[in-house]
Amino acid sequence: MPEAAKDKPIEIWFQDEARVGQQGTLTRVWARRGTRPRGPRDRRYKWAYIFGAVCPTRATSAALVLPRANAEMLQLHLDEIGRQVAEDAHALLVWDGAGYHKSHDLNVPGNITIVELPPYAPELNPVENVWQYLRQNKLAITVFDDYAHIVDVCCDAWTFFARNPATVASITRRSWAQVKG
Repeated sequence: MPEAAKDKPIEIWFQDEARVGQQGTLTRVWARRGTRPRGPRDRRYKWAYIFGAVCPTRATSAALVLPRANAEMLQLHLDEIGRQVAEDAHALLVWDGAGYHKSHDLNVPGNITIVELPPYAPELNPVENVWQYLRQNKLAITVFDDYAHIVDVCCDAWTFFARNPATVASITRRSWAQVKG
């Protein structure tokens, strides 16, 4: 732990990115037995990325919808997470090993320490469950008009999730990811 975190409360945050766009996700729907309901399918190629982070203990989150997934966009998200960490606290930010997560151009805020997940272990990142929840409840079976529509729907979906602290906590809390005083 860095010296800057000494004697401060520790928050555990999880971070990930998801691509959402015109090559959308199909999902299950209720239908009469023996029928095959039709679902729209878009073949165009526009998308946006939701950069999402959650702190299960505080049932809070930080997210941005951005046009690309690269180090420059990740820096914007890191800065946003740093602003959401509780005052006088220090965050352990858990994320995967995406190539741009290792960029030397990243300037990690002083109130954040990065913890990288082991390779091939997405089940250890509860934000993966958030993507599944959003796709099942807000992002599936959608034909987007254009990029602005994609961004609007992504923002609405994250807001739907983030405005319900009980949902944030229930989807993302893990018994093994808690700081004991």
